[in-house]
Order: sequence, then C-alpha cells, then structure tokens
Amino acid sequence: MNPDPGHDWRMLIDGRLVAADGGARTPTRSPATGAVLGQVPAATPADVERAVTAGRAAQPRWAAIAPRRRATTLRGIAAVLRAHRDELGRLDATDGGNPVTAMTADVDLAADLLDRFADWADQLGGRTQPGDDDHLHYTLRRPYGVVARIVPYNHPIMFAASRIAAPLLAGNAVLLKAPDQTPLSALRLGELVADLLPAGVLAVLTGDGATVGPAIVGHPGVRRVAFTGSTATGQAVLRTAAAHGVKHVSLELGGKNPMVILDDADVAAAGAGAVAGMNFHWTGGQSCGSTSRLLVHRSIVDEVVERVVAGARSVRVGDPLDPATEMGTMVSAAHRDRIAGYLRQGRETGLTLATGGGLPPGPGAYVEPTVFVDVPPQHPLARAEIFGPVLCVTPFDDEREALRLVNDSPYGLTASVWTADVGRAHRWARQVDAGYVWINTASRHFAGLPFGGVKDSGLGSEESVEELHSFTQPKSVTVHLGPADQQQGGSRGDH
Repeated sequence: MNPDPGHDWRMLIDGRLVAADGGARTPTRSPATGAVLGQVPAATPADVERAVTAGRAAQPRWAAIAPRRRATTLRGIAAVLRAHRDELGRLDATDGGNPVTAMTADVDLAADLLDRFADWADQLGGRTQPGDDDHLHYTLRRPYGVVARIVPYNHPIMFAASRIAAPLLAGNAVLLKAPDQTPLSALRLGELVADLLPAGVLAVLTGDGATVGPAIVGHPGVRRVAFTGSTATGQAVLRTAAAHGVKHVSLELGGKNPMVILDDADVAAAGAGAVAGMNFHWTGGQSCGSTSRLLVHRSIVDEVVERVVAGARSVRVGDPLDPATEMGTMVSAAHRDRIAGYLRQGRETGLTLATGGGLPPGPGAYVEPTVFVDVPPQHPLARAEIFGPVLCVTPFDDEREALRLVNDSPYGLTASVWTADVGRAHRWARQVDAGYVWINTASRHFAGLPFGGVKDSGLGSEESVEELHSFTQPKSVTVHLGPADQQQGGSRGDH
C-alpha cells in the first residue's frame, strides 16, 4: 500500500495502540518526492515509562511460557509478515527511498530470521558441571526482564521485525525504538502483531532519537540495550548506559570496509563482486557492511576499475516504487547533502572521478553511483564512513602493504578478499581486523554465522545463537546432596 497521509499512526504500548503523551506528532516524508506520508507520534519520557512499566508487569508471565511455545509466537509473527509482504515492502520503499524489490525481499529476510530463531528454542538450556558425590552443579539461562532494541533506517522492517526475535524468544519484554527517518513499517508491525503477544511484552515507540533514546537507555528498568547505527551514536549510548547503571550493551555500528583484490584473483568475478559489495542495488550504499574501500593490486587495477565503472554506470537509478529500479534515493535530503559534501571534497582535493559524483535534478534525494580512483589511503574519503554510493579505489604494490592498509582503520566490521590461492585466503582471513570476512564473495549474510564488528565497529554479534544467548543472564546453582551413605540407608543417627 501507499501510506494514507491521514492514517492515524499510533504506538504499541501495553497491548494498545496509543498516541504520544501530550499528543505531539512529527511528519515523515518521502525522500523521492518530499511529500508528507504521515504524522507519527513523538514519544516522550513519560511514554517510555509507560512502556517499561507494562513490560515489567508482563515479562514474568511471558518468561514462564516454555521456549517452544514462545517460538510458536515468533513463527506467527513471521506468518503475518509474509501475509503482508507487498504492503510492508512498498511502505519501506516509500518511507526510506530504497527499491521496492529490495524492501520486499527484506520482509522475506525478516520472516526467515524469525523462523530461524524459533528453531533455536532448544538452545536456551544450561549445562551440568561435574562435581563430587555430594554436590550437583548446573547452570540456567534467565532473561533480563525489559530490554531495548534501537534500530536504524536502512532496512526498516527487516531490523524492526528480526531484531525482536532473540530477546522475545529468550523470555524478555522488548521496547522497540523505530528509526526517526523511517518509522512507518515499525508502527505497522505493532498494529499487525498486537494481538499475537501478551499485552506489554512488546512496545513500539517512535519519536526524536535524541529525546526517546536517552530515556530508554537510561531507564533503570532497562538492563539490556542493543543498538544498531553510527559509531558516534553508539558511543553516546554507552555513555548514557554507564551513567545510569551497569548495563549490558551490544552495538552494531559503522564500517569503512575493505575489499582486497590480490594479483591472482579472477578479475571478472572480483570486479562484479566490488559492485555487489557496495550494495548499490539494495540500499544505495547505505549499509554498514558495504565494501566502500577497494584495494587492488597495481598490476590489475586498470582492468578492475574498468569493470567496476561499467557496473556502477549500469545501475538503474529511479523511482523507488518502480520494480525496474535498482537504486532509489538516499534516506533524506539532509543525508543526500551530507554525501554531496564528500563528493565536493573529493573533487576539490583533486581526486580522479571515474564515474558519477552528481546529484540528479528533481525533488528526490538522489545521488549517482560514484567511483573515485587513485585515492590516497589517508584521504578523508578513504577513511570516513560516507554511508552512500561512493566507492574509493586505492592501488597497492605488495601483499604486506595491502594488509597494513586494511588494518589501518578505526573500524573493523567486514572485509572481503579475492584470491585464487586457498592458503593465501585463509591467512588473510586470520590476519584481517574484521568481525566478518568474505573470501571471493561479499555482502551476503548467512543466518547462524555471528555478524558483528571489532574496534569501533561494535560490541557483540547478531543473527546467531550468540545473539540469543546475549539476551540471557547465566545463573549457577549448586545443590548439596548429602553424603552418599545417607542416600543408601539414611544417616547413622537413624539406626
């Protein structure tokens, strides 16, 4: 559906669809046309308090339900997503500017991840620890209580729906903070699943992140926080959490992710992989995992660049709702202007622009797929997370130099290495400072493999059993069984 500008968008709190405290609302706009798509509730700290209070009341009953029954609820949410697949995909394409085909695929991905976590319900058990004859030792996994999930704008429904899976399955109540820029699909999710969960177990909040975020992260009743977004905001989340208690915080943050093409690589495959790794066709490069730093051995750099430039030029940029579109807009005019500043800086500092670099005319927040070549490794465009369709190519002369350049970054989310030598590939995988390494491929995630970064790219991992366990707290139990002779005939005092 195209959103009705007059739709009464409401948050989910305590099982009911409600307006913000005081009734304040903010507009959300189409980045393709600038038109107002709707007015969404502007939550206040009072709304956060309502959601936490409801969550604390509901969570013990939810946690008392057997994990496999909680898993059945997750499968029910997945079924609802699939039933509303086209509607949710169009909603995200309209609200966020990414192609409708990509956003519809995001709905499928979210449903699949919900089902995958449901499959892991039997992973919530503890273990026994060998002891002596007089003691039994075992561990339990217990939920935190009320936890927070703060999700970003680049995959709105995928993040909103899939990132509640682990904490719900673990037995927590969840406060979901929708992204400021793309709030509509999260609010629609709240409408669709309100009757599938006990009242209070899930809250969906919208509003200014600078107001609602600190209220959630700093609330004493929220001991577990998971945030996905920029490194700067992740640091602010850590500071706020530390100022209000000792909390478990996980962060999935930014990256300036390298793709390294070694001299023995399949040039055709690597060139296509460099285009795919940028996620032009999915989010217009607005992806934390995009391989936006391309390091190529000098002996093959011209051939690789030729293929990459041809691939970038072939990307069909257009209306996000047109099924033929491969790349839509940036999420907002403000973000387009931020990217334009980097493009201007590249031109003004003499970088070689191989293709793109422009802003197509019209009202939409469009940016052309852009490739700069011969970019010095210390240039700001080679170091900053631009979060847009801008690829920087840097040649290198030997493998040792390439590895130094790869690891000379404050980020460490993903990396991609292309080589025909299996041993070389494994050595690179060990030496690269990144949480996720692809060999002769890029960008794809595989459920079950932990996804997360090192250094300034984050804390913790997702899309795996490790994520599920991170929403539990271990508890150790020791039981004194008594001397063995008591179990065989009672104590000596009984005779």
